[in-house]
Amino acid sequence: MSEVKAEKHAIRPRHVFLIDGSGFIFRAYHALPPMNRRDGTPTNAVYGFCQMLMKLIEDTDADYIAVLFDAARENFRNDIYPDYKAHRPEAPEDLVPQFALIREATRAFNLACVEMEGYEADDLIATYAREAAALGAEVTILSSDKDMMQLVDEHVTMMDPIRNRRVGADEVREKFGVGPEKMVDLQALAGDSTDNVPGVPGIGVKTAAELINAYGDLDRLLDAASEIKQAKRRENLINFADQARLSRRLVRLKDDVPVEVPLSSFAVRAPDPETLVDFLRAQNFNRILARVESRLAAEGVTLEGRIGTAAAAELAPGETAYEAVQDAKALEGWIARAKAMGILAVDTETTSLDAMRADLVGVSLSLEAGKACYIPLAHTSPQAQESLDLGDGGKEEAGVRGGAPRQIPLEQALKLLKPLLEDSSVLKVGHNIKYDMQVLAKYGIRMAPVDDTMVLSYVLEGGLHGHGMDELAALHLGHETIKYKDVAGTGKSQVSFDKVPLDKAVDYAAEDADITGRLHRLLKPRLVAERMVTVYETLERPLIAVLVEMEREGVKVDRAELERLSEDFTGRLLTLEEEIHKLAGRAFNIASPKQLGEILFEDMGLAGGKKGKKTGAYVTGAGVLEDLAAQGHDLPARVLDWRQIAKLKSTYADALVDQINPHTGRVHTSYAMAVASTGRLSSTDPNLQNIPVRTEEGRKIRRAFVAPEGFKLLSADYSQIELRLLAHVARIAALGEAFRQGADIHALTASQVFGVPAQGMDPLVRRKAKAINFGIIYGISPFGLANQLGIPRGEAARYIEAYFERYPGIRDYMEETKEVCRAKGFVTTVFGRRCHVPGIKDKNPRVRNFAERAAINAPLQGAAADIIKRAMIRMPAALKNAGLSARMLLQVHDELVFEVRNEEVEETTAVVKKVMEGAAHPAVALAVPLVVESGVGANWAAVH
Repeated sequence: MSEVKAEKHAIRPRHVFLIDGSGFIFRAYHALPPMNRRDGTPTNAVYGFCQMLMKLIEDTDADYIAVLFDAARENFRNDIYPDYKAHRPEAPEDLVPQFALIREATRAFNLACVEMEGYEADDLIATYAREAAALGAEVTILSSDKDMMQLVDEHVTMMDPIRNRRVGADEVREKFGVGPEKMVDLQALAGDSTDNVPGVPGIGVKTAAELINAYGDLDRLLDAASEIKQAKRRENLINFADQARLSRRLVRLKDDVPVEVPLSSFAVRAPDPETLVDFLRAQNFNRILARVESRLAAEGVTLEGRIGTAAAAELAPGETAYEAVQDAKALEGWIARAKAMGILAVDTETTSLDAMRADLVGVSLSLEAGKACYIPLAHTSPQAQESLDLGDGGKEEAGVRGGAPRQIPLEQALKLLKPLLEDSSVLKVGHNIKYDMQVLAKYGIRMAPVDDTMVLSYVLEGGLHGHGMDELAALHLGHETIKYKDVAGTGKSQVSFDKVPLDKAVDYAAEDADITGRLHRLLKPRLVAERMVTVYETLERPLIAVLVEMEREGVKVDRAELERLSEDFTGRLLTLEEEIHKLAGRAFNIASPKQLGEILFEDMGLAGGKKGKKTGAYVTGAGVLEDLAAQGHDLPARVLDWRQIAKLKSTYADALVDQINPHTGRVHTSYAMAVASTGRLSSTDPNLQNIPVRTEEGRKIRRAFVAPEGFKLLSADYSQIELRLLAHVARIAALGEAFRQGADIHALTASQVFGVPAQGMDPLVRRKAKAINFGIIYGISPFGLANQLGIPRGEAARYIEAYFERYPGIRDYMEETKEVCRAKGFVTTVFGRRCHVPGIKDKNPRVRNFAERAAINAPLQGAAADIIKRAMIRMPAALKNAGLSARMLLQVHDELVFEVRNEEVEETTAVVKKVMEGAAHPAVALAVPLVVESGVGANWAAVH
């Protein structure tokens, strides 16, 4: 970092840069999506702030730099006017812990970091600016705050970081109508609602400028207020003259603060390499770290354990070279280079987000950072080809004759690409590559082997942030990607990608492949360094191909049954509506929370009504209605019934009909691999994991999922897997032995906790034990258990305490888990998966308690997810080796659903059960056995 002005400085500064740090904190916070480092501490504002400092250090010629902060919310102005800034909202909860880190970042870059009790950063800036100008220095204030414009003069200018433009006296006059020397008077008149500076009512900025220019200054204006022609303005200036003078005292910056940090300490010095690198590593700012280490390496500085100059240099921002491949010869060149390298990033562009219905529009490839190509295959829009630099032949050469651009015929291009994409010696890297594999499979291409940057990010930092390409590009590469709406439009004017002009399509599509490659080069090496290779290579990566086959297979749905259910639900909704209106005494829109709240808490006068802060309407969520129903009120109970049936009708009975693929006659769900922090898969489009299984209505929906003629559906479900894992990780000998003996675990728990014989036990007592057993896994509170069982909270607390007394190892596990999570920011499953838990150290008790419950459950739910994934990965080979034709269709948390030939049901059930029950081995020797319960039927409801 030698260019960061490491030379000896003269006593007198030449160019002083004063940074409004407090303003930049909020700008950085709102500019980036939520981010967390591994211990859960939020860091998005810190990251944005560091990026700003890096750019400033690289771009400025300043020899003196300081970052100035507000020391506290209140200062001397509150002594003058107690309501000063009183209306400002508190800082967001996830920003508060970043304040100290931002100051630490400033020091890590070896920049002066200044704050002072009783004064605002603006006052410090004013003081240092006056002192520096008196020494003959040029002063630049980096801020967009209008309060600072009063300081602008021949020596002092501002730099607006939002618009990246200089603000001098002319710019101030252009914006506000007065020069910098009159900004205090203007603000005294106009006031400032943000800072709660009162000003004079009825006078805005424009009017204030006219008055100040006409009368010269505030004092002359107020002295002549009686001469003002406009009656209301005259009256306000007379009545609020003292308020204007008070406002002037508030907005005038104090330029004689008795500062404790001398200006001479602002002299720019190179940062200490180890201090800066250690800080960036601790925050997981890998992108910024790569830039710093690359610069250090260029200066001959070597640090132990750093990323490496090659990786850092390759990821550094630079020029891009994206090209359109429109003839076979050019494509063959890319294919040859890809085979020689043995790795390429690949992405597809299609006509739909539904992989089963999407048509291929083009393919993009990238072999190195900054270089990528796009192979258009089905574009139909006329092009402005001149911008593509396709040769000297103009439009004729580019292949445009008033129609589609020149493209390699689809069949020919795929014939050339197929050997490359199926070549076992060439690794194909994609972002959510499962989608691309689905699309290409439709054209007979089975792409393998693959890596997935989305899944890599998820394995490394699941729970800390999202894993979409746009977010990862901003987080790791400091790059804002081209958005789909930028090339395809929005709303009614949005077009499908085949109609996007080729010049725009090339930049958008090639960038996707380029960014994917860059992310892979950054993320893949971290698996080894962070000991996450096993999780990625044995759980997530091999699962991709399994999910592709499951999603392509789909599940058969009986359209007629769904239509019959829809009619049935419609009739039931009408009946319930009549009943609800009768109970309410009048008709109203049941789907309107506002109208329902008025009925419950105003018309009927039920107790417990609370209004939401944002809408002002009564809160009528499920929890509220359930509480009212438990008190014996019929109307909220009927509304709950109405909501459940309405949701089943719209989400499943009606929507599933539209989601039946016209070519396969099946519904094809998609499994999201990088959503739940515990490793669980999520089912989307449609979500088949949320169909209620314990209600009659839910079972009716499941009846519509059927096996074709000659087949049956086989369901295999892990029994009490999370409770078994609790017995293992908490080393509860009694529970472990009970599971090994096949005992009724809930009856045993009731017997041991409540001291009653298991034989002939009251079912209600067993139910209480069951609620505790499963509730403990989720960190249930006495309040939650009381609500679930309908018992007093004190009684629920006694049950939980008796449970812990009987099984003290469970409490030990819970406390140890929370302690580890607070220290590391994550918990780990027995298979090595890290489940990050942001909020574990949050100052808000509600947020912190929720995070603690999540930390307790994550190792159990995460291990259960790991186990069923291990089973899914082994299942296709096990079935094939047994000579069975069964196909795995669905995964619903702890359940797998198969389509099996009638004559193979018994043998398939045995193979499935063996694979699932042995899925943990040999990675983990569980102290308790895994048990799988199975069922067979003509439809999904019949198997349970």
